[in-house]
Amino acid sequence: MGRVTQFRDYLLEVRAEVRKVIWPTRKDTTQTTIVVFSMVIVVSIFLWMVDAILALAIQTVIG
Repeated sequence: MGRVTQFRDYLLEVRAEVRKVIWPTRKDTTQTTIVVFSMVIVVSIFLWMVDAILALAIQTVIG
């Protein structure tokens, strides 16, 4: 019975911790998602430009 009691106590502690969580609102989630997608686009463009410049430089050196 010790394991059953430990498991029950664990579930009660998990439930207590989940109640402490402050869940984001729909507005917060939407805003964060927009920021993440924007940053992905910006970083992708930057890396594409760096890749193009380095490819051009290597092509120039190799000839």
